[in-house]
Amino acid sequence: MTDHKVVAHDDWIEARQALLAKEKEFTRLRDELAAERRRLPWEKVDKEYSFAGPEGAESLADLFAGRKQLLVYHFMFGPDWEEGCPSCSFWADSVDGTLVHLEHRDTRYVHVSDAPLDELLRYRERMGWSIPWVSSGGTTFQEDFGLGGATTYNYAEQDQPNGESPGLSVFALRD
Repeated sequence: MTDHKVVAHDDWIEARQALLAKEKEFTRLRDELAAERRRLPWEKVDKEYSFAGPEGAESLADLFAGRKQLLVYHFMFGPDWEEGCPSCSFWADSVDGTLVHLEHRDTRYVHVSDAPLDELLRYRERMGWSIPWVSSGGTTFQEDFGLGGATTYNYAEQDQPNGESPGLSVFALRD
């Protein structure tokens, strides 16, 4: 940090304004990309999935819990892991307090992991989270949404040495 150039106030303002112009252009491009993502066609999910939940088996439709939208965070926690991924855990720390806001917007948020349910719930209690969590162990749910297996991530072949990948899938319930 001692290598930084030190300049007069007017020189700093000039440099900051030049960078601000670049930042604004980046924001416009990011907004265009986000709009393009929202215009992507939706994929109909016909496959029946069964998740292990605290009350027993739950289908994908059950995970909505009466809401119109569902956010599924693919939390990295493999079947033989002793605890969840540190980065996914940091994410969960940040999301746990927002659940009430999502629910007021007709949206449910759920963690899905491959580990056995009792391990997931034990870890959730240890971390002090209230986020609903189900196990997809024994299903192809993670792989089907581009986030599972040792070689697939974001629908492309990539090296995933631990067999787990994080991600967010968004679903809408249609009548």
